[in-house]
Amino acid sequence: MTAPLRLGSLVVETPVVLAPMAGITNAAYRRLCAEQGAGLYVCEMITSRGIVERDQHTLSMLVFDELETTRSVQLYGTDPVYVGKATEILCGEYGVAHVDLNFGCPVPKVTRKGGGGALPWKRNLLGQILEHAVAAAAPYDVPVTMKTRKGLDDDHLTYLDAGRIAQESGCAAIALHGRTVAQAYSGRADWDAIGALVDHVGIPVLGNGDIWEAADALRMVEQTGAAGVVVGRGCLGRPWLFRDLADAFAGRDTQVLPTLGEVAVMMRRHAELLSGHLGEERGCTEFRKHVSWYLKGFAAGGQMRRSLGLVSSLADLDRLLADLDPAEPFPTSELGAPRGRQGSPRDRVVLPEGWLDDTDGTTLDLREDAGETTGG
Repeated sequence: MTAPLRLGSLVVETPVVLAPMAGITNAAYRRLCAEQGAGLYVCEMITSRGIVERDQHTLSMLVFDELETTRSVQLYGTDPVYVGKATEILCGEYGVAHVDLNFGCPVPKVTRKGGGGALPWKRNLLGQILEHAVAAAAPYDVPVTMKTRKGLDDDHLTYLDAGRIAQESGCAAIALHGRTVAQAYSGRADWDAIGALVDHVGIPVLGNGDIWEAADALRMVEQTGAAGVVVGRGCLGRPWLFRDLADAFAGRDTQVLPTLGEVAVMMRRHAELLSGHLGEERGCTEFRKHVSWYLKGFAAGGQMRRSLGLVSSLADLDRLLADLDPAEPFPTSELGAPRGRQGSPRDRVVLPEGWLDDTDGTTLDLREDAGETTGG
């Protein structure tokens, strides 16, 4: 039995956090995962400037399911004042119980502005952003955490300094993805770096990277001493991974792998929840991107996959799902296999001009886009 994750006054009984993923971790998906097992389920990453300036696209993402009792949001920002104001709005107006700050996103359109995984290179700026967020959340007793990567590349590592700054700024925890920005999602995650960060700081460290099965999470915690895990791509098309994680951390035997019929039930539930939040037509359109993940490794033919990828109503979905073989066993060849995007490492990280000249920057002149969001 693993101890609960404690983030200030917030206690997460199962030490598992759903990683924010752009276009994936909306209110419907968060509820779907929460129905499977306990944990902390984080909203898609949202820009701080968009919140402060009341950008309608940004605010439309701040939607929570009626049963979402612990609201958690990840913020992106490069300006300490805007991040602080956005944190105050989230806590005061939206009842958010946990704020996470993204300093790990490897997407070029973010790093070229000095944001995401690029920002920890500027130690002073990182500290100012964290201090503003922590101060804004303090009156509401809301914990602030941060997520980061090892560094820009193997020659420009930042994670140990970032951990120290997070602790000094009053953060409740730090999550480390064991890859550099240059790696993006390629290669293998460096769990040794997670263990090094655990030894380096006195606040909880969450490990992220290459958790494809519940056994991986237990192994990461045992190997690194992390207080919990952050799960991203491993749950794509497999929301029941949170059930397995809850069982594993509680010391219970993991349940039997789902048959294709049981996966079809999960697909229908996912589309139903999306339709409830977005309307049926838009919800079904949004569901299409998940089809290939749900059916990965199963024998469903190309025509079936194409038809499901064009579904526009729940009735259409029901008709198609009824044609799947409900008794087909889960493809064990997919166990432990990477899911979602992987890609190749980048030759260089796209950064603002002169970014590497010093590590003492305190301000950025680069405006973040109000409505821009991306995955971390």
